[in-house]
Amino acid sequence: MKEVVAGIDIGGTNTVFGLVDKTGNILAENSLKTTDYPEIKNFVSALAAAINKLVEGKSNLKLAGIGIGAPNANYHKGTIELAPNLAWKGIVPLAEYIRKKIDVPVIVTNDANAAAMGEMIFGGAKKMKDFIILTLGTGLGSGIVINGEVVYGHTGFAGELGHTIVVPGGRDCGCGRQGCYETYASASGLVRTVLYMLSEMREESSLRDIPPSELTAKKIAEAAAKKDPIAVEALDYTAEILAFGIANAIGFSSPEAVFLFGGLAQAGEMLFIPTRKYVDQNVQPIFKGTVKILPSGVPESNAAVLGAAALAWNELKK
Repeated sequence: MKEVVAGIDIGGTNTVFGLVDKTGNILAENSLKTTDYPEIKNFVSALAAAINKLVEGKSNLKLAGIGIGAPNANYHKGTIELAPNLAWKGIVPLAEYIRKKIDVPVIVTNDANAAAMGEMIFGGAKKMKDFIILTLGTGLGSGIVINGEVVYGHTGFAGELGHTIVVPGGRDCGCGRQGCYETYASASGLVRTVLYMLSEMREESSLRDIPPSELTAKKIAEAAAKKDPIAVEALDYTAEILAFGIANAIGFSSPEAVFLFGGLAQAGEMLFIPTRKYVDQNVQPIFKGTVKILPSGVPESNAAVLGAAALAWNELKK
């Protein structure tokens, strides 16, 4: 019998899951629409049935554990708490509900912490004890690893770099405050920057032909690659604020590397080159040249499932 774990990523729209072996091979995978299950008990029943079906489909596999990445998930308690993008309100004892259906260890954390675990076990941080991963999507998630351990903090919610304030009194954030890091240095932050620049700058730009609701980080990066002046300027400004947050993070945890992952990181060198330059300019002299700014070593398409699986494997190893 070969041991596998189930890696599950619960998103606002879709939940993806797969069976993953110790080396990071995904042996089977499937998905559910999260939005089809407004009642948590129905969701858990459907998920457990789907996972059992995957395991039964492969006769030689034994399920050893389950790892789950989800928004507002608390590692200490196995709960999802007050998640704004999910239909389940309040505090949901997710790990407990799933264990009642499938009797194996169930570990829960937020998606960025799962990404950090995936990077450490299957990705670019295999030999690293100290690193940070920033997931640059609609928001900005972060997973912080110090001395080989993900930082969870007293409440289980540590590592919210996306909600450190980089511009006092700045842009409105979904958390109810202003000037948070994620309102500037994320895929949606880049779109906000471009919309502002289009209204304030006179330069010709192909981005003026795209309806605001259809503007994406990917389209902006493509325009920047063709030297569109507003796209180039917006990416540079985004890189500068991204670097400002990284320089501050370096000051408190002195990581060996900062990995950038998600929609905005897909801009590639257009983002990495100016970000490295600004980090180098802004970081405290004692840290100059000590931190690598790297793309994630985990393929984007499998990252969510691999991160959640890595969480389970890491716990089983303990």
